[in-house]
Amino acid sequence: MPREFGFTATTAVPLYWCAYGSVGAPRLLVLHGGPGAHHDYLLPQMLELADRYELVFYDQRGGGRSKSDDREPITWRTHVDDLIRVVDELHFGNALSLVGYSWGGLLAMLYATDAAARTTAPLHRLILIDPAPVNREFRATFEYEMARRQAAPEIQRMREEVAASGLRERDPEAYRHRLFELSVAGYFAHPDRARDLTPFRVMGRAQQSVWESLGDYDLTAQLSAVDVPTLIVHGRQDPIPVASSEAIARAIPRASLVLLDDCGHVPYVEQPVALFSAVRDFLATTNLSTLS
Repeated sequence: MPREFGFTATTAVPLYWCAYGSVGAPRLLVLHGGPGAHHDYLLPQMLELADRYELVFYDQRGGGRSKSDDREPITWRTHVDDLIRVVDELHFGNALSLVGYSWGGLLAMLYATDAAARTTAPLHRLILIDPAPVNREFRATFEYEMARRQAAPEIQRMREEVAASGLRERDPEAYRHRLFELSVAGYFAHPDRARDLTPFRVMGRAQQSVWESLGDYDLTAQLSAVDVPTLIVHGRQDPIPVASSEAIARAIPRASLVLLDDCGHVPYVEQPVALFSAVRDFLATTNLSTLS
């Protein structure tokens, strides 16, 4: 259970937020993937960092506990504006540390290039974990690769096995859980590792409207203005091309890239020791006392 939770009061739609870890510890604002998803699926693995840091999560507009009946399209600017208000309302002080996973990594980059100067908390550092593609071309490559993987014989065999197992009749909840895991198995370096996952639901309308709002986007040139320490971690077998994160690392002046072997898009499940070791090392060498 979170130590503290609530709903924002300054955003156009109330957004659910929660905090784990100790009061007074350095704070990390964690941005989940999607768009249109919610933070829960990053748990419990991401709480590995809660021993030394306060982790703050929120459900982005349109998903999880932040769903809304508002029919206005949710765009990338909607999410950036919401993030500005979350940062200000939750009082991140004089140094904002953003941790963005997948789409959350792209949101962090959009924030850093578009809005960081409009908040009360200066951006201090970025951690981008298998960030979503930096441009539309890389996104097209990802979409093709993900479709290819999901149609692979290994995943089809696992689908057939669960259909023939009788699990649907014995334990409908476990059956639904297993179907969810198989629906994301293509993200993994080895599809059979897609087990014991926290299920999540992506709200299709929110997801579609965000990607439509980005159009033929390319953030590469804008990232040259992001002058904060940045860590990028990317699995070598991620369906999102490694070349996308390499382009991000070249564009951000103070960025470093860590590539994880035998790892797809879910390093907090596939390679947690390597992931959290890289993150902890980066956080230790970029805290304010170290840099001052």
